[in-house]
Amino acid sequence: MNTPANAAGETNASLISRAKVIQYSVAAFTFLLVAMPLVPILYQAVLDKPLYDSDAILTLNNFSRLFSNPKFYEALGNSVLLSTVTTIIACFVGVATAVFVGRTNMPGKRFFGEIVLWPMYISHLVLAFGWFMMYGPSGYVTLLVKSWIGAEPWNLYTITGMALVAGAAQAPLVHLFCASSVARADASLEDAARTIGAGPFTVLWRVTIPLMRPAIIYSGMLNFIGCLEMLSVPLILGSPSGMDFFTTFLYLEGYSGSSPDYGLIGAAAFFLLALISMLIYFQNKLLKNAGRFVTVKGKATRPKIFNLGSYRWFVSGALAVYFFFTLGITVMGLGLRAFTTFLTPLLAPWELFTFDNFNLIFEYEAYRRSISNSIIVASLGAAIAVAFVALVTIVIHRSGFRFRKGLELAALYPRAVPGIVAGIGFFWGMLLFPFLGPLHGTIWILILAFVMRTIPTAFGAISPALMQLSKDLDQGARSVGADWWTTIRKVILPLLKPALFGAYVLLFLSFLKEYASAAFLFSSGSEIIGTTMLQFWVNGDTGPVAALAVLQIGITIGFVTFARKMLGVKAYG
Repeated sequence: MNTPANAAGETNASLISRAKVIQYSVAAFTFLLVAMPLVPILYQAVLDKPLYDSDAILTLNNFSRLFSNPKFYEALGNSVLLSTVTTIIACFVGVATAVFVGRTNMPGKRFFGEIVLWPMYISHLVLAFGWFMMYGPSGYVTLLVKSWIGAEPWNLYTITGMALVAGAAQAPLVHLFCASSVARADASLEDAARTIGAGPFTVLWRVTIPLMRPAIIYSGMLNFIGCLEMLSVPLILGSPSGMDFFTTFLYLEGYSGSSPDYGLIGAAAFFLLALISMLIYFQNKLLKNAGRFVTVKGKATRPKIFNLGSYRWFVSGALAVYFFFTLGITVMGLGLRAFTTFLTPLLAPWELFTFDNFNLIFEYEAYRRSISNSIIVASLGAAIAVAFVALVTIVIHRSGFRFRKGLELAALYPRAVPGIVAGIGFFWGMLLFPFLGPLHGTIWILILAFVMRTIPTAFGAISPALMQLSKDLDQGARSVGADWWTTIRKVILPLLKPALFGAYVLLFLSFLKEYASAAFLFSSGSEIIGTTMLQFWVNGDTGPVAALAVLQIGITIGFVTFARKMLGVKAYG
């Protein structure tokens, strides 16, 4: 006889099983997604032949060949040096803008607070093209200055030149972390310095900036790692001068080579993956003692604005000059090149005006398709990623899932996977895993790779908002008979909508900018703007490159404006 007690037991069992099915499914897919590009790289690194060759046998000879290759040490040394100089420049600029915009009476703070973030919205590949066209050996500004002084004014084809480009592109990351830190500083510590006669700049240098050390260390390490995995600047500015970097070594060996050495590429990709993983572990260790820098306590006072006196105009002018030459000139140069047959200071741009570069883009289906594919991948891919990562975050923070700690580690690990390594891994994955084969030549393999790459970004955007929601909400829903999934669907997810919209904006911009992983995955029919720009660049067609860059910037501006006005989301803010 089916008693009410038995019925209740069966219902509870079905509800529990439903929660477990969802949780285990989310965890299984996360582990699979993260492992898909990593397993082929590890496997290929220990094979003597391509992984699709049935005669391949296990060997460690690939690592022996890698470590005995002089190019490896040149690439490693150049990459570490470039990352170090880039990090120094990015930290200097990011800390300065965070302090002056956030804590001083400098004129134009609101404007500078907006413009400082724009290099994060724009693809590093686009920025590298802009620097090359304006400040490269044959750049417009370079030739103009050279005609005045009669000598080469600078050389971007050096570590210092490339570091200036990469540092300007990555400084906003430091600004974001440090702006948050400086806004929460305890004014009592600064007041103590003022009572003994310290001026505003002394207080900033001796008190405020040292208290920002955890933010500086964290963002500095992120910049160092980001530069290690950067492809754009080393490829555009390093390759013409014959300088090897780790990412260009992988790109040129794996993509441009007529007969790629799969074993050597696998060993190099695995080494880069292991190096970045070690740096992230080291970064987390450094921040374990961040508690001694805590300044926001129960009796903390609101930070005061530093009065710079007459220097406030000098600081404002210096920042205006910096942004004009690092961002304004480069973007302006792309616009000029897009609408001219060629760009030279010897002739006025309006004498060379043309629509030919845009006509070329819109006349050919493959080039038009790269634009539409980029929009589809960014729109659809970001939505899929946000929905998926929202479930991952909820399972980690709002369930009794047995393996939630391991799931969190898996969700955060893709931050250690460079874009170019992810691209190689998924490309080889299509050869190794039969279920990935049908995705070859479609935008779905791009979406899959991009989703994997951006899991930590979405997790970082959603997790804090979820942790702010009291668990009393779950208990309240459970008390009226709702099971775990009903509680999540009816209570938690609706309250997370602002965070989900914010994560969508971040991921849309990330997907739109992505190019490194797509370089190995695209084919006819799945082109995106970044890969098409690279193809034009290899062929020496800078006009179409500039036209596509202008279109991508236009899409970015339109979307950021829409996100702010219609969705109420402030990207990266």
